[in-house]
Order: sequence, then C-alpha cells, then structure tokens
Amino acid sequence: MNLEAIQELGLTKQREVVLQVIRDAPEHLTANEVFVNAKELLPSISFATVYNSLRYLKEAGHIAEIQFGNGASRFDRMTHRHDHAICTACGKLVDIEMEHPAELVERAARYSKFKPESLEFTLRGLCPDCIRN
Repeated sequence: MNLEAIQELGLTKQREVVLQVIRDAPEHLTANEVFVNAKELLPSISFATVYNSLRYLKEAGHIAEIQFGNGASRFDRMTHRHDHAICTACGKLVDIEMEHPAELVERAARYSKFKPESLEFTLRGLCPDCIRN
C-alpha cells in the first residue's frame, strides 16, 4: 500500500506513519522497532503514540499482531489468515501461505474438545542463515 492509499484511510499523521513503517518493512517488527523507524519519519512521535497507534490499527483491521509465548509481539502487514515459521536461534519470523487439511482441524478439535474458530500453524526450527552458520 503506497502513501497515497494510506492517506485515504483518514488516519492521523502519527497513525499513517506507523502503518507506513509496518507496510514498508520486509520483516515483522516489534513495537520498539516500529517506534525507532517511525521516529526517523516523524521525529516528534512518542513511544506511547506508537503503542496506541498499533492498538488502533490492529483493532481497525489494518495490521495483525503476532504473539509467541512470553516474547514481544510482532506486527504483520498481512491481515488474512496465514501461518509462520520462526527461527529458534535468531528469532527470524517468516510468513507461510498454506492450506490446512480439514482433517487436521477436525482431529485437533476432537483431541482438545474445543469448537474450532481458527487454526494457526507455527513451524519452529533453524532458518537457512542459522543452518549455514
């Protein structure tokens, strides 16, 4: 999404900058990383404003928040259902676009006795860079 399209959303300047930072990032950023990058574009922005903007943008459906256990949340420009792979050595997080077989969802529901609303797959292991090193 380009800057003109972001501006058409009717967001405050601060929220536009936060959304632009997330949309332009090649990786999934933490709130602190969003703040550092937003500060380069808008030096007067505060961490509290970035944090509140992230919450607003998530609730409005413009971004997604990814939470993995006790680690810092990361923010994703892709809001549709998709999965992730995370490197257990360096923390690199990448998107995976794949379909889940209906049987997998049904088996998970039977095993857990939960009524499924969604299923998220997280592959944990070593990324190609960490394998080489």
